[in-house]
Amino acid sequence: MPKIEGLAQIAVSVADARRATTFYRDKLGLRLIFEALPGLAFFECSGIRLMLAEPETPSEHHASSVLYFRVPSVDEAYEAMRGQGVEFEGEPHIVHRAEDHDLWMAFFHDGEGNMHALMEERRR
Repeated sequence: MPKIEGLAQIAVSVADARRATTFYRDKLGLRLIFEALPGLAFFECSGIRLMLAEPETPSEHHASSVLYFRVPSVDEAYEAMRGQGVEFEGEPHIVHRAEDHDLWMAFFHDGEGNMHALMEERRR
């Protein structure tokens, strides 16, 4: 069995890589590493590379899995992103209560058909 050392890259399908690059760079604050070929953009996200990729044909475009972005304060990130016009499904809310912390999330759309979330583990 191979030894998996960790997650290195996640691909997110987008209809328009240029528009998506603006969103992920300017609204989420991710650092753009490089762009390649028409329709590809790569971002640094806490040690994991995030690849935005246009499908070769429109019929291949589909929403990706939900990405959960860890933030120090879901409330502050939510307000900052709302101020930049990001559309959210609702306000930050508790999705799970653990013994020592509450798990808070706020779900948002990236404008490319994908839903992602801000996530905070708030210690009690």
